[in-house]
Amino acid sequence: MEDGIFKGLKVLDCASFIAAPAAATVLSDFGADVIKIEPPGAGDPYRNLPNLPGYPRSEHNYAWMMESRNKKSLALDLAKPEGQAVLYRLVTESDVFITNFPPPVRARLKMAYNDLAPLNDRLIYACFTGYGDRGAEADKPGFDSTAWWARSGMMDLVRADDDTTPARSVAGMGDHPCAMALYGAIVTALYKRERTGKGSQVKSNLMANGVWASSVLAQAKLVGATFEKRRPRERALNALANHYRCRDGRWIMLSLLAEDRQWPILARCIGREELADDARFAAKAGRHARSLELIAILDDAFAQRDLAEWRTLLDGKGLVFGFVGILDDIPNDRQMIDNDVLVPFEDSDIMTINSPIWIDGTRKKKPRLPPGIGQHSDEILRDAGFDDEAIAALRAAGAVA
Repeated sequence: MEDGIFKGLKVLDCASFIAAPAAATVLSDFGADVIKIEPPGAGDPYRNLPNLPGYPRSEHNYAWMMESRNKKSLALDLAKPEGQAVLYRLVTESDVFITNFPPPVRARLKMAYNDLAPLNDRLIYACFTGYGDRGAEADKPGFDSTAWWARSGMMDLVRADDDTTPARSVAGMGDHPCAMALYGAIVTALYKRERTGKGSQVKSNLMANGVWASSVLAQAKLVGATFEKRRPRERALNALANHYRCRDGRWIMLSLLAEDRQWPILARCIGREELADDARFAAKAGRHARSLELIAILDDAFAQRDLAEWRTLLDGKGLVFGFVGILDDIPNDRQMIDNDVLVPFEDSDIMTINSPIWIDGTRKKKPRLPPGIGQHSDEILRDAGFDDEAIAALRAAGAVA
């Protein structure tokens, strides 16, 4: 399918910051026609993210590039009746409407599910919230840092020990996994529509996705499991599932769960063959009981070479290991490029990050650079049946820019 599985699917992206519009981006990658609805003037506030304190400075709006590639922009003032009328016209001929506006805002702008569903009984109405749409916190705003990372327990769980300051998340860290959840909900509803002919409302939220990501340990707490006291890296209970600093300051991560087979191989790779037969470490029980001793030995061993050397020595030996990547690695990561994790924008040498799913027999659209504010307003309105006189009237009323 050269034009994508979703060729002809019309999507209205009426959302911001970050999970909901990112779900629309995935649909666009597979050929959907996505209209980004943003307010006239400054446009979607997400456009301003790179200008906030602490963000990398660049001539390119990197945040907008990723979330709004392939989309067309309609600058529409939904607070005006004329703007709402345009939205309703678009809804009648659309397949998917995506929003993450808080419930009170949706009600005020007359774009709640009950407002839009009667206009089109095939519409998939996808809404995303911070904490769900019921209960005392239903109207509470949230970002992935607060509702996904902090609320779920992950912010606490990644601490080295109980005395370590909790770690902050990075921009979009939870939003992008959440986008895949919302995308999955939309695609499931489209499948349901194929079977029933009817649209439906689909929902997801940051809090639910955060606890889902906490998974194993959250479920352990739910069944009343007894937890070990958290230990720092130097005192880990398993030296072969731990991370070590290399000579150049980079870190390597071991995850040798098949210890009995993999431990002798590792011992040879680090030039310490005698450790495989050392009575202290020959058996798994001994390695675990003497984990602090083994960590100290491995600390010394890995400090003798740079990360690149260790990758060469360990690759192809049947050992499960990784390295702690840094952003400097990504632009030249051959494995990412070979697997289309990184792809170029159309007619540009600038790379972007692909959505993380592929389907045999269909080709994703080559990503287009994102639109300017209202860049496609006239085109979208004409396609919806507005003539030049009607478009001029909408502009005069300030409903469209």
